[in-house]
Amino acid sequence: MPVVNNCAAGQCAYNIAKVCHALAITVGNKGQASCETYFGVAMKGGDRSTPGHVGACKMLDCAHNVDLECQAPGISVGMQADLPSCVTYQPVLQPV
Repeated sequence: MPVVNNCAAGQCAYNIAKVCHALAITVGNKGQASCETYFGVAMKGGDRSTPGHVGACKMLDCAHNVDLECQAPGISVGMQADLPSCVTYQPVLQPV
């Protein structure tokens, strides 16, 4: 599973010093490459001995998505329109 190299969602329970510690995140909801694992509470959780990974990707039009699994070597999560989002997401270019 691809590693979450860094995460800018500082208010997420799984984020400690810009490192995701969720065992596996899910990317994608309603056509947006948002991090669906984001959980905004003060308590910190996850496995602190390892960085997070991408467990599932619902972005069907992403160039890295193969059979609903991310094939990028790693991803970054940034804040886009106040949502934690996969900034590694690359839409597949449709032929004209």
